[in-house]
Amino acid sequence: MIDTLFSGLIHGGAYALVAVGVSLIFGVTNVVNFAQGSLVAVGMMVAWYFGSVLGWPIIPVALVVTVITAILGWLINAGVIAPLEGRKPIAALLATIGVGQILDNGLQLIFGSRTRPFPKLLPTYNLQLAGVRFGTSDIVMIVFAVVAMGALWAFLTYGKAGQAIRATAQDPQAALQMGIPVKRIRNIAFVIGAVLSGLAGIFIGLFNANINAMNGGTIGLTAFVAAAIGGLGSIPGAVVGGIVLGVVEAIGVFWFGDGAHDLITFGALIVILIIRPQGLLGGKTDVKSEPMTGTFLGGARPITLPWWGYALLAAVLVASPFLVSDYMAGIGTQVAIYAIAAVGLTLISGCAGQTILGLAGSLAIGSYTSALLTTRLHWPFLLALLFAGIVAAVFSCALTFPAWKLSGHYVAIATIGLGAVMVALIRIAEPLTHGSLGIQGIPLPTVFGAVLDTPQKIYLLDVVVLIVALVIVMRIQRSHLGHVFDAIGSDQEASEALSIRTGAYKALAYAVATFLAGTAGSLLAHQYTYIDPTIFNSNMSLLILTIIVLGGMNSPVGAVFGSIVLIGAPELLRIVPQARILAYGVLLVVIIMFRPQGLFARKG
Repeated sequence: MIDTLFSGLIHGGAYALVAVGVSLIFGVTNVVNFAQGSLVAVGMMVAWYFGSVLGWPIIPVALVVTVITAILGWLINAGVIAPLEGRKPIAALLATIGVGQILDNGLQLIFGSRTRPFPKLLPTYNLQLAGVRFGTSDIVMIVFAVVAMGALWAFLTYGKAGQAIRATAQDPQAALQMGIPVKRIRNIAFVIGAVLSGLAGIFIGLFNANINAMNGGTIGLTAFVAAAIGGLGSIPGAVVGGIVLGVVEAIGVFWFGDGAHDLITFGALIVILIIRPQGLLGGKTDVKSEPMTGTFLGGARPITLPWWGYALLAAVLVASPFLVSDYMAGIGTQVAIYAIAAVGLTLISGCAGQTILGLAGSLAIGSYTSALLTTRLHWPFLLALLFAGIVAAVFSCALTFPAWKLSGHYVAIATIGLGAVMVALIRIAEPLTHGSLGIQGIPLPTVFGAVLDTPQKIYLLDVVVLIVALVIVMRIQRSHLGHVFDAIGSDQEASEALSIRTGAYKALAYAVATFLAGTAGSLLAHQYTYIDPTIFNSNMSLLILTIIVLGGMNSPVGAVFGSIVLIGAPELLRIVPQARILAYGVLLVVIIMFRPQGLFARKG
């Protein structure tokens, strides 16, 4: 048990380094930087190259990592975040997601996707105390973490730039009036956060021994959880949150096995959000401008078509399965499935203004519900399709019920955890779901006795479900209920002043979105005929969110066009899959910066 606690402290120290960067940037800019984990991967891979390929020792390697990550931190703020000044913080948050995709897949293009041993820059497992084996690398890691935190505290307390950072965090406008160069201070915050992440990557590489260019996203998400547990914006909270999370993870995995890792990590996040949403050491007051709620559309309105325009669009969609090859029909099914999920998301994230970052969990519930009903209980497909949506909505709403009492950005944080918890529950429910092995032999869809045994037939089914989803969401948008959603998304405080129960309405919009996500998951399961938990990862949630940003966050028809661009077009370029994913990030950043209303919307 002692070695388990020690392992938790080491991991917690690494989480703390990254979490401090997350909280520092959040405190100064009110931006949740989801590219922070990608900078961890940059640190790991740069250290691998200079330490393994060139054979450099630890100190020169650390200096190179510091310089490279510092430059990247400055570029992220100066080139992407600063130009978004004046827009709602949700724009910057989504931009950092795009930057993270660019960094992750850029690393994969440069270094490849294979796992490789990390160089022995410091001895590991060369020391022993009280029966616990550890290495010089662990001691250096602990010492460095303590020194780094102490130095950062002294810098923020006594340094002129540090005091300027604190002043900017408290009130940017007042700081600007006092002559503080706010833009430069924000650059410094991003540079410090990036360097801490890069150096944490070195120690994580030493501890794990084997690394992969795509490891950073998972580490960054866990560090974000640590920052949220400690209290976003609180430097001491980030340290405490990192240590607590590392120890809780280590003990939980020791007791329940590695399969429960995500359940423990994100379950702890949800518990903290319900009990103390501001975090263990966070302030009692809510942030003034919530970074994960509202809309950055600036009064944008979806482009509307005349009735015959919608009829023509429906006719084209229905006719398309009869005009394409098997290969193109297979691509069309992917486009339609993602579009169905994205259409629902326009209602909650676009109209009601509540960012949802864990929709993949609802797709997972829908997929497994439909697969189990058809394989074990031999239900007809159409009935299983309907129940997949219902179960996904009920399950998602039941888990998120306590979160709707919180303010908007806490709900968004909760959806990250809930999406991961749903998939983790599927993974550990082995008697029912076969755990990580997944479910095989899922039957092809059967409609009114006809087996849909060709790609074109399955594509036609998906198109029909997509049209039904479009009709449902567009009718809701045009109703009184839709106008209430729009009012909440435009100005939540004003809506609450009019006695509108914003949390209840957002929960209703979320229920519709998760119902459609569950049906999309059912269609996916019966197209693949095999599913496992790895399909429903955070990248799926981010991709669906990117689709509605591209098409227009409050435009259902735009979601279809967004899916065609992001799912359909790249599928034609499968020969370069890494470049395809890289393009997602570039496109997301470009759209947010230059056409925030999306492709199928216009400014109001």
